[in-house]
Amino acid sequence: MAVPLERKRLLPLPAENKAGNLSLAHNRITALPPGYLTCYMELRVLDLRNNSLIGLPPGLFLHAKRLAHLDLSYNNLSHVPADMFQEAHGLVHIDLSHNPWLRRVHPQAFQGLMQLRDLDLSYGGLAFLSLEALEGLPGLVTLQIGGNPWVCGCTMEPLLKWLRNRIQRCTSDSQLAECRGPPEVEGAPLFSLTEESFKACHLTLTLDDYLFIAFVGFVVSIASVATNFLLGITANCCHRWSKASEEEEI
Repeated sequence: MAVPLERKRLLPLPAENKAGNLSLAHNRITALPPGYLTCYMELRVLDLRNNSLIGLPPGLFLHAKRLAHLDLSYNNLSHVPADMFQEAHGLVHIDLSHNPWLRRVHPQAFQGLMQLRDLDLSYGGLAFLSLEALEGLPGLVTLQIGGNPWVCGCTMEPLLKWLRNRIQRCTSDSQLAECRGPPEVEGAPLFSLTEESFKACHLTLTLDDYLFIAFVGFVVSIASVATNFLLGITANCCHRWSKASEEEEI
């Protein structure tokens, strides 16, 4: 049984509702009241797309143990906290795409979602995604991350290594995932980066390097002292010459 409430205001839910599909899409909802899904024991699909949600109340999924598909796309989420999907351990698909203000995903945001297979984080404002947020998802098959302003610095390397070994990427999403920075890789496809791209992140200094740096520092210090000494002598000579000229005029 499906309960479509699209383009209608939210109504109190009847007790012991056995609907398996609930659509609240296109309602301009800014917040859901705590316990709103208490009576939806059999809920499997929840469609909240195209609203104005900035977050979800704690414990929203406490009684929705069978929830498998959650669509939160086209909202105003700015971050995904650690407890956002708490108790929704049966989730298989989560769509968080097209949340333009989404800039942070907590490292434990998806903790406990052992059955999650599909995660859509595309077209948000993410510049970084912690590897810890994904490592605890053994069933993850697809991950959509295109359309975000990724900063492909040294912190991105662990995530890219994991993605290459773990995710069956869609070609279209791979093409959409691009680096927004740093300048030397701006516009480059995210998955085109190789170990060579992060070579500078692994540079280590040897004893010879430290000795060379110390030597250069010593030379620069000596040069600085010598320069100051010469400037002092020059200034003193100019002062004496000026004083002698004044005495001759007198």
